[in-house]
Amino acid sequence: MMYKDIFDEIIKARDILKNNANITPIFDASNFGNNVYLKMENLQKTGSFKFRGAYNKINNLTDEEKKKGVIASSAGNHAQGVAKSATSQGISSLICIPAFAPIAKIEATRNYGAEVELVEGGYDDSYIRALELAKEKDLVFLHPFDDKYVIAGQGTIGLEILDQLPQVDRIVVPIGGGGLIAGIAVAVKSLRPDIEIIGVEPTTAASMKKSIELGSVTEIDSAISIADGIAVRKPGNLTFEICNSLVDRVIEVTDAEIAEAILNLLEKNKLVSEGAGAAAVAAINKLEDDKVTCAILSGGNINVNMVSRIIQKGLYKSGRLCEITTLLEDKPGELNRLLNHLKDLEVNILTINQYAEHEKNELGNLVVRLVLETKGTEQVQELYSLLGSKGYKHYKEL
Repeated sequence: MMYKDIFDEIIKARDILKNNANITPIFDASNFGNNVYLKMENLQKTGSFKFRGAYNKINNLTDEEKKKGVIASSAGNHAQGVAKSATSQGISSLICIPAFAPIAKIEATRNYGAEVELVEGGYDDSYIRALELAKEKDLVFLHPFDDKYVIAGQGTIGLEILDQLPQVDRIVVPIGGGGLIAGIAVAVKSLRPDIEIIGVEPTTAASMKKSIELGSVTEIDSAISIADGIAVRKPGNLTFEICNSLVDRVIEVTDAEIAEAILNLLEKNKLVSEGAGAAAVAAINKLEDDKVTCAILSGGNINVNMVSRIIQKGLYKSGRLCEITTLLEDKPGELNRLLNHLKDLEVNILTINQYAEHEKNELGNLVVRLVLETKGTEQVQELYSLLGSKGYKHYKEL
């Protein structure tokens, strides 16, 4: 058995977490494809799978280490997991969080009892700062992913999936630093080597995929994505080793695909997911067959403002919102004539703006911008065709 030492720790972690973490449910998500299921780690304590690894790591500290207090770096979910786990065991915690992290995650970390220091830059900058403070203050640093006890805690998810969905053929897992997929891969491959383990990364933060392709841990230049929880420039050494050995393949998804998955989860399944959690769902469309698939919805801690922007972007992409900017002659009745054409298509007008001064304006004309509520991409194309046939030009054609 490969990684028997880590597998043994996963078994121990299951007992440790039995009365301290939630055994999260698996939901049928057939609207995403035949035989698709979701492992609901957004329903875990602190709203993310990270609680498992953090609690297991802290539980394995020595008494001397617990007295010192702990420090961690995190984009938000590891922070909350460490804060809640430490507080519940009477241990002080300090968390370094990137300043761009969602406000909800930052405030939640404080509410769980941790001291928070915001760090300019991304996760990697927070990591460097946390190491500095650990040395200065003699604190115990808790790595968010490259630690066998953290990996073991996350691996308990794999054991639960095998119990809850024994017919599973493959498991789709988001990858940041690799702790989640490493733990699941060790747990599952040790018991069911036939099950395929597929990793998912944003195209703008595919550090694990690049590392596997090059055969060694590789740091990419930048890692920026709406899936902030998995935007990591460099995977861990141990997590890379495990993924390179046990993960069958890694799929990339775009931010647009992640945003669409968040919107679909919200609208069709009534589920709130952050970008990292939705990444695995976004990858399902790239799978070629109907094998029984379990995607890890790894967390639900998303900024409400981000939800609003994603919803709006998704509505435009799906054709349920449409923007038309065109020229009208500056004379009475022209706007009414345009609106009558729109009425024939039964679209709902949300906003109308007229501009006498505009970069595309011509003498004797007005620029009109309309935001419309439409029924889908087919109706949007029908709208463009109708207005084109009536002599109206869309902004892009002006």
